[in-house]
Amino acid sequence: MKKHCFSFLVMLSCIAVQAQEKTYNLLVGTYTNTCDSNGIYVYDFDSNTGDFNFKNSSTPTDNPSYLSVSKNNDFVYSVNELGNDSKASAFSYQAADGAITFLNSKATQGADPCYLINDDENVITANYSGGSISVFSKNNDGSLGDLKQSIKHIEKGTNKERQEASHIHMVEFSPDKKFVLATNLGNDKLYSYAYDAVDYSTPLKLVDSVAVAAGSGPRHFTFSKDGATLYLVNELNGSLNVYDYNNGHLKSKQTTSIISKGFKGNFTAAAIVVSHDGKFLYVTNRGEANTISTFEIVKNGKLKPKGESSTLGNGPRSFAIDPSGNYLLIAHQYTNNIMIFKRSKITGELTDTGKRIELCSPVCLVFTEQQ
Repeated sequence: MKKHCFSFLVMLSCIAVQAQEKTYNLLVGTYTNTCDSNGIYVYDFDSNTGDFNFKNSSTPTDNPSYLSVSKNNDFVYSVNELGNDSKASAFSYQAADGAITFLNSKATQGADPCYLINDDENVITANYSGGSISVFSKNNDGSLGDLKQSIKHIEKGTNKERQEASHIHMVEFSPDKKFVLATNLGNDKLYSYAYDAVDYSTPLKLVDSVAVAAGSGPRHFTFSKDGATLYLVNELNGSLNVYDYNNGHLKSKQTTSIISKGFKGNFTAAAIVVSHDGKFLYVTNRGEANTISTFEIVKNGKLKPKGESSTLGNGPRSFAIDPSGNYLLIAHQYTNNIMIFKRSKITGELTDTGKRIELCSPVCLVFTEQQ
């Protein structure tokens, strides 16, 4: 009898979990200079089935290769990668119907921004070719205000082809929003800046930096669920660095790799994401590899490799786990599609669903609520 009651309760629990899973908006940023694209696209995504439907798109906007959505889900910010004419743009966002309406844009004064973040006060861009960070104020209507600060890096690295100058590849808030961290692929360093959102002249002040191995090329990073560990993937050598994180400071505690033993082809490591439950970490690798590696997060935030699998496309620039944790979607820049994988919450394993979103040069995926 007790066994039957337990089974019934488990069944009810599963039904309750399924009832909580729902449809979300999937926003996609694309490159527009290689094929026909409006720029930003919105899809309905069903977290129970992995099904999707086109919902809306922006009016044409140039190369919005990275997106950031406001906390209240009412504005979208994008970079516009246009060499020395690069910009950041602001859009109003109606989550219910997916309408994205252009508000304004501002020159980043740093070439080829490839990442941006926002909070209530500011929008911050990482300018790759410019080797700089730009901080813009926000106006009350969500549009971009003045350029408050520009931080220029001039250092070089040991790789003469890829590290001929500084290349800021990513900026991100610390979990407590007291710091902004930034990677410099060009000089093999990760920087930590104290962040004062309301300071109008110098909201970012350098407090620390750590160096990775020469020629590594730090690209993207993410934090553990508890915020005590930072994971950094290096684009040029495929290494994965694990750090203790404490109040803007970093201490190395593990180094591993996403490159399989014996692999001899070209590669460029790309995106890194921790699952919502904090149990698994995933990293994509491009070039001739085109793989996604899975790691289990074990004691003290260290990583245990669980294997790798093909992303089933070319150029897995970015990927995202849907809010339910059921699916992992990978955007392929060169095969013009988004692959939808079923994800095991128990093992972290990915299984191809056979479902694909066909879209010109997708390079950024962001999930939002539909209201």
